[in-house]
Amino acid sequence: MPDNIHGRSVLTLDDLSPSEIRFLLALASELKSAKRSGTERQLLAGRNIALIFEKDSTRTRTGFEVAAFDQGAHVTFLGPSGSHIGHKESMKDTARVLGRMYDAIEYRGFEQRVVEDLAKYAGVPVYNGLTDQTHPTQTLADFMTMREFTHKHLSDLSVAFVGDGQDNVALSLAIGAAKVGIDMRIASPKALWPDEAFVAHFNDLAADTGAKLRVTEVLGDAVKGADFVYTDVWLSMGGDEADWGRRIELLTPYRVTEAVMAGCDNEYAKFMHCLPAFHDASTEVGADIEKRFGISCMEVTDEVFESAASIVFAQAENRMHTIKAILVATLAG
Repeated sequence: MPDNIHGRSVLTLDDLSPSEIRFLLALASELKSAKRSGTERQLLAGRNIALIFEKDSTRTRTGFEVAAFDQGAHVTFLGPSGSHIGHKESMKDTARVLGRMYDAIEYRGFEQRVVEDLAKYAGVPVYNGLTDQTHPTQTLADFMTMREFTHKHLSDLSVAFVGDGQDNVALSLAIGAAKVGIDMRIASPKALWPDEAFVAHFNDLAADTGAKLRVTEVLGDAVKGADFVYTDVWLSMGGDEADWGRRIELLTPYRVTEAVMAGCDNEYAKFMHCLPAFHDASTEVGADIEKRFGISCMEVTDEVFESAASIVFAQAENRMHTIKAILVATLAG
């Protein structure tokens, strides 16, 4: 495995070159096959990994835990109330403590600067499990899933993200697209477009890969010819719940419906979502939104979510396989 990945942190996809992204995807596929065939070798026996979660999680937590256990490593979960982090002890000091006890640290929380402080002071690899700005392990899982559901190379794909163009998943997906040459479209109300600095950064990366970025308010233009249609929740975790009304009004025209999927004019187009999804009113949040605003779904209809085009649970599984690839690539040996 490439020496330049070993011992490295993964804080954003900007930390990985295009070839390193492809290497991790290939490694993830190998590890997935090995797990399914019962031939997986434990390459991380004796390693210890700290998992810091300032935001709740299903896929990221279980992905890191199962990936570590499969590979023989041990984890310690530190939840929002399970340590002195932020209350009695700064992240800088926490990093210098955990770095002496653990071989690597995962962080899921709010500000990007926090995970950057961890990486600066810990002295061991640090992995970004999600911040308000970016979600790199999600994008790797997305790319792995895309490769499993199409015969095309990543550089031949067209991907449409529909909804909040400033969403951390949308921005990570776009940076990944720029790295591997994808035709990326973002359909979003203009108030939620990525800023000019981000677009300029995408174009700088795309100069070497041939990637394209189109940001538009016209949903139909974005999905036309798309291989994958992707969306995310309309209010991110930790967002002000008083903002639900404005967000629903702003983003309802960007709900993924059967008509939107038909607008791809591509019988093989697939639907993607990083989960959790508000596709019905079966959750506490969904029921509350239905009661307050009279809608039974938000970013995607139940018909699309439960359709044959939906590959959201394959995405969810692949979180674990791509996380495992990161762990093995940075810690094994």
